[in-house]
Amino acid sequence: MTTVVESEVRQKDNVEAPPPFAWFGVGAIAVVSALALFASLGRYGYFGDELYFLSAGRRLGFGYADQGPVLPAIARLMDVLAPGSLVALRIPAALVTVVAVLISAQIAREFGGSRTAQVLSATGYATAPFLLVQGTQLATNTIDTALWVVISWLLIRWVRTRRDSLLLWAALVTALDIQVKWLIPFFWIAVAIGVVGYGPRELLRRPALWIGAVFVVLVTVPTLIWQAKHDWPQLRLGGVVAAEQATIGGRYTWLPIALIMAGLFGGVLLVVGIWALFRSEALRPYRFLAPMPLLLAVAFIATNGRPYYAAGCYAAIMAAGAVRWTEYTRRWRAYATVPLVAISVTIVVFSMPWQPESSIDPVDNQAEAAIKIGLYGKFGWPELRAATADAYQALPPVERSNAVIVTDSYWQASALDVDRNRYSLPAIYSPNRGFGYFDAPPDSATTVLWVGNAEDEMRTTCSELTPVGSVDSRLGYPDVTRNVTIWRCTPRQPWSQVWSDLLRLD
Repeated sequence: MTTVVESEVRQKDNVEAPPPFAWFGVGAIAVVSALALFASLGRYGYFGDELYFLSAGRRLGFGYADQGPVLPAIARLMDVLAPGSLVALRIPAALVTVVAVLISAQIAREFGGSRTAQVLSATGYATAPFLLVQGTQLATNTIDTALWVVISWLLIRWVRTRRDSLLLWAALVTALDIQVKWLIPFFWIAVAIGVVGYGPRELLRRPALWIGAVFVVLVTVPTLIWQAKHDWPQLRLGGVVAAEQATIGGRYTWLPIALIMAGLFGGVLLVVGIWALFRSEALRPYRFLAPMPLLLAVAFIATNGRPYYAAGCYAAIMAAGAVRWTEYTRRWRAYATVPLVAISVTIVVFSMPWQPESSIDPVDNQAEAAIKIGLYGKFGWPELRAATADAYQALPPVERSNAVIVTDSYWQASALDVDRNRYSLPAIYSPNRGFGYFDAPPDSATTVLWVGNAEDEMRTTCSELTPVGSVDSRLGYPDVTRNVTIWRCTPRQPWSQVWSDLLRLD
């Protein structure tokens, strides 16, 4: 009986080799991308979520209310290697983004694309504002997007070679990705629908695919157990995301924003790629990918998800577009490509976080700040810590001995928590997002400094509530580090009795 290994070797021998890889051209794009990213890593301060990852990393576990354990583990590792280094924390994000640029070219190569197609594919990815700029900070979407690109490459390579070991590698990356965000199942559902409709249906009969699926489920079990014990907060977070999306137009703006994120040249390659996958005979074996962006758009618009949720599929579709693009006449291609790429590069340059702080205008409301949350969410943390430390030191010594700090926002709590020892602060708590699931204040905490503007919530929790300080950073995020009050609170009831009612994901 022929073994799996022997079968794979025989298949490999019968597979036509892909075109040579465009090391020089693609490598140059990767190097320029890396230089742009690393020049940006130290800009401004920590983003609020980055601070949260650091706090979560100091409380490593199998599950969190709003994410998997991978980002906290990465943050913890970088903080151990280079304590307090903003640049070090962001290095993994920059690296995986550069890797995604390289793999986008490899996908074009798997499609049979020439060196020119590979360079165009990498160019499309590197000039997409969202795909490149997200590499300037550690975020779940940065890692998730890059892992989607890797999985796409492995799957596309399997279609060409039929090497089942690639499916096992895809399962391994999927198992890792699902510990980042719960979005990768949408990818595989879209793949399954495409395969049923266009083939290769042989994929669904491969034991390696189902062995990999079982492996992914087993790896996810500890996280699922954690979620079940805590009433599935990560599923409930979908409603919170939908409400946040509503502030910027919700379903009506999803598609325009998703296309803008792809950039000008990348957007053109996306459109061309979808058409090519549906119509090109050369790409017929990969036609199952054609409906993927459409299916993902429908799914995420229907659930009111964020526009970048589907960005992980862009690399494969752009690569198909790049292959089709090279089939046009050379003169027409040159006339169209040069201005598109030039404009796209200009847009990316102006999208990078290089603007001097002095030239950034402050905002006074959260709706305006939400449009540029990646910018304003990086300011005001030193002011928040200093003001909170001053309010704490102003408490009488007898009160300080039993005091804790509670914040409205998990960003505020994280910012205080990561520098708690430096500012001699007591334990930090927040009922917001995943921070609320870390722990509840002890019942012995009879004095509380409450940081925030949720006065109605405070008055139901506190028998006495007195303002004792304020935070107003010029570029701070409204109600987080701008126009924020610090209160002295005397709790009405023991925290063990009221904390579960205070927990909120919004």
